Amino acid sequence: MIFVRETSAAVVLVTLTLSLQCAGLAALIGWARPSFAPDVHRIGPLRSAMLMVRLMTAFIVLHVFEILLWAGFYRWLCFPSWESAFYFSAASYATVGYGDLVLPQVWRILGPVESVIGVLMCGLSASFLFAIVTRLVEREVRLSDELARPVTELTSTPQYSWPSAYSQEGKQK
Repeated sequence: MIFVRETSAAVVLVTLTLSLQCAGLAALIGWARPSFAPDVHRIGPLRSAMLMVRLMTAFIVLHVFEILLWAGFYRWLCFPSWESAFYFSAASYATVGYGDLVLPQVWRILGPVESVIGVLMCGLSASFLFAIVTRLVEREVRLSDELARPVTELTSTPQYSWPSAYSQEGKQK
């Protein structure tokens, strides 16, 4: 019976953590999307750096919320203070696991489960940041290549074709 209760709690906590991470990612994608719109030509190094700082800050806040989710459970059923619950949760989530605090025997499996989820969520955040940096670099390289082309290549546009109401000589039919 203890295993069922522990597994149920783990499933609920993992589901809530995944939901929080996915909602946070969706919100960040929506927030960052205008920076990558086709009509935005050059962001520049300062704006790119500020975008990355804001995204990393948002991810840190998101991970703190996920740690607080687990800490809330630990505070409710395992530890007498918020400080202990948050400390244990942060150490587990970050896979540090100092070992100076341990969960009660009944909930012991939740520590490693939180560590696995923490690694996955941090990996997901890191891959998102890597994708953003890749897009920023690709955009800068593409725009630099366009600026380096001779002016004749940049101004070559399709030839104008007369509307069908006009003949080849430009006279109305």
